[in-house]
Amino acid sequence: MTTSLADHLRSLPDESLAALLQLRPDLVVPVPADVSALAIRAQSRVSVARALDGLDQFTLQILDAARLTRNPDDGTTATDTVLAMATAGPQPPAPTAVRAAVGRLRALFLLYGPEHALQVVPAVDEVAPYPAGLGRPAAELDPRTAALCADPAKLRRTLLAAPPSARAILDRLAAGPPVGSVPPGALQAPPLGAEDPVLSDPTNGGAPAGSPVRWLVDNRLLVSVTTGSSTAAGTVELPREVGLLLRRDSGPLGPLRTSPPPVAAAPREPKAVDSAGAGQTMEVVRHTEGLLDQLADEPAPVLRSGGIGVRDLRRLARTAGLDEPTTALLLEVAYAAGLAGELEIPGATTSRYGADQQVLPTGGYEVWRAASLAQRWEQLARAWLTMTRQVGLVGRRDDRDRPITALSAEAERAGVPATRRAVLGVLADLEPATAPAPEEVQDLLDWRAPRRSRGRDAAHREVLAEAAQLGVTGLGALTSYGRLLLGDLTSTDERGGDPLGVHADVESGDPSDVARALDALLPAPVDHFLVQADLTVVVPGPPEPALGIELEAMTELESAGGASVHRVTTASVRRALDSGYTADDLHDVFRRRSRTPIPQGLTYLVDDVARKHGGLRVGLAGAYLRSDDETLISEVLADRRLESLALRRLAPTVLCTQYQVGRLLGALRDAGYAPVQEDGTGSTVLTRPRIRRAPPRVSVTTRTLDPLAAPKLPMPRLLGVVEHIRRGDAAARAARRAPAVVRGGAAGLGGGPVPAHTHSEALAVLQQAVRDKALVWVGYVDAHGATASRLVKPVSIGAGYLRAEDERTEMLHTFALHRVTAAVLAD
Repeated sequence: MTTSLADHLRSLPDESLAALLQLRPDLVVPVPADVSALAIRAQSRVSVARALDGLDQFTLQILDAARLTRNPDDGTTATDTVLAMATAGPQPPAPTAVRAAVGRLRALFLLYGPEHALQVVPAVDEVAPYPAGLGRPAAELDPRTAALCADPAKLRRTLLAAPPSARAILDRLAAGPPVGSVPPGALQAPPLGAEDPVLSDPTNGGAPAGSPVRWLVDNRLLVSVTTGSSTAAGTVELPREVGLLLRRDSGPLGPLRTSPPPVAAAPREPKAVDSAGAGQTMEVVRHTEGLLDQLADEPAPVLRSGGIGVRDLRRLARTAGLDEPTTALLLEVAYAAGLAGELEIPGATTSRYGADQQVLPTGGYEVWRAASLAQRWEQLARAWLTMTRQVGLVGRRDDRDRPITALSAEAERAGVPATRRAVLGVLADLEPATAPAPEEVQDLLDWRAPRRSRGRDAAHREVLAEAAQLGVTGLGALTSYGRLLLGDLTSTDERGGDPLGVHADVESGDPSDVARALDALLPAPVDHFLVQADLTVVVPGPPEPALGIELEAMTELESAGGASVHRVTTASVRRALDSGYTADDLHDVFRRRSRTPIPQGLTYLVDDVARKHGGLRVGLAGAYLRSDDETLISEVLADRRLESLALRRLAPTVLCTQYQVGRLLGALRDAGYAPVQEDGTGSTVLTRPRIRRAPPRVSVTTRTLDPLAAPKLPMPRLLGVVEHIRRGDAAARAARRAPAVVRGGAAGLGGGPVPAHTHSEALAVLQQAVRDKALVWVGYVDAHGATASRLVKPVSIGAGYLRAEDERTEMLHTFALHRVTAAVLAD
């Protein structure tokens, strides 16, 4: 006797139902109204597909065994029959492994029922129509093929008579899937009177020639399921009985592997792996900072279709000394981490890009720069792991043959975080410092989740390449701090995400475990440098944030790396003076920070530039120019490089021009002078370069690794959900037990039969129930116009409303009296 899934779920204890909801969290979004709704959702195509996607290859094969041994009369199958089929191959698995796989399928309720009569959820056949890669039974395809399959001896003789080309087709279809397409005309017979090329082939030992597919169809080893016109490509299917016969040597389910395939690569030295990864993290942070600084100096315009153009990406890559794919990766990661964003250009006209927005750093970039190197890398790595951007698509063309650009919507893929988790999860489950080949990683993914990994080889290779570029892996193996980061995000995912950032330490002041682990591998930040006689400044390690800001203001970067080299130039000293430093400030910085004696040439350079700095004063005329040095004023007036300014002498020490202050300052500096601006009182105006920043953006670092997955709830909450479902199921059963006059009370509103109780009689029954504190069945019409009924104990009637208590849920309900259609006292 078969039992429905709803009845089976009702018979289970609350803990078993909660375990089902924990394994399949999509069943509680939204919470089902009752057990019947839960059963319908558990058998739906979408939910079953989600459950199958998470199963390994061996468990899927055991499910196929249950489907193949299903009795067509009652839809049941026995566990012993499944075990017999699974162990029928040349290398049978252990019975305990088979029973464990059956247990996993029963826990997911893809199989349900008692041990001796398991049933398969019907939607499995819809999601995976060919169990074990075998076709449908011959009886469902063609009666003549079924007659051939009913005679095993004749079927073997026909199979042995197949020519080699036809046998190759059979072997390919027997491995699965059992269907294939054939070109137009391959299944057609030759015209009448013409020589049939299929009848003989002297070069093949007398075997039939012509189309091997046609020979197989004519001999009932394949069934044509061609639809449409005769000129269209047809489809053939291998009957299940023929496929099982062809698999007689390998077993009906094919090769069975109860554990993942082994990895041939031997573990590397963990210290070497961590050192290689840590060195790459320093490069990632440095290059990301350089890209964002370039965007601050020259923002990239946003295209009309979104993203930044190919020319701007190429410009950024050329300036940073990177290739375009790496530049696109770092730019996408910085954007996902909230370090870059779009800024509206006020009053902008449509440019050749058709844009009125620019991409440049956000306000969070300054906070990020002030953090330690390990914290900065962690923020980038978390953004990469959780962002829904497939950077490998940048540079390719979409369906409309348009190039996919960086930061454009065409590179959005919601399933990419789950792919990264799957690939890195394979590395994390291996012995530490093991570096498998990409082919071995793909084999492991194919065993772990064959339905998810099918056809995604290129995406998996992209994840491995990006992980190496970002320093998550080193020498092909997962680093120790990368393992910590993946474990932290996985635990966050199991908690159902962290939308409020409660558990995220990357943006707080305290370093996380990941940052501390990486800090131990990185060279300690230095607060000093070495000044050489040629005015180069050598920083023997990563500079601390304060030192980095000072070096950026006073020097020019010549080479970067573990130890960076900077140079002090006239332009860099002038830039520092323009930003507010004085000569004494510069001398003090070099004296405090340098571990070597200050060269005399550096002291002279600073003093000489400072002495010239401010010798000219710029104000408004348009703009005026004054100096206490009459000779210098005369020199400027006679300088042909400044003829475009149309300078005029107002006094022996004053010149003026019609142009504004900014143009006058820029022209003088381009000509080699060192002017400063002054205000109306003659005081020097010191200004730092204007820093434009995009509005703050929310980082994706608090997002879960799989944004498509339903939130996972803890067991106490799941038990509460089960209690809610039980209450809804009890209410549904109670509604079905309600008197007919109550269940059909609303029929009269639509012109149907009039209920037995009139509205006035229903009010009288309710008033009597209030006085007697008795239970009463109430029929009413809800806000959606549907008929409903409920067993309640009336508390009061007044102001047009009935207030009644549901004793089962101990909740107080309010009913509008004009919606009440009937009322009957309960027995």
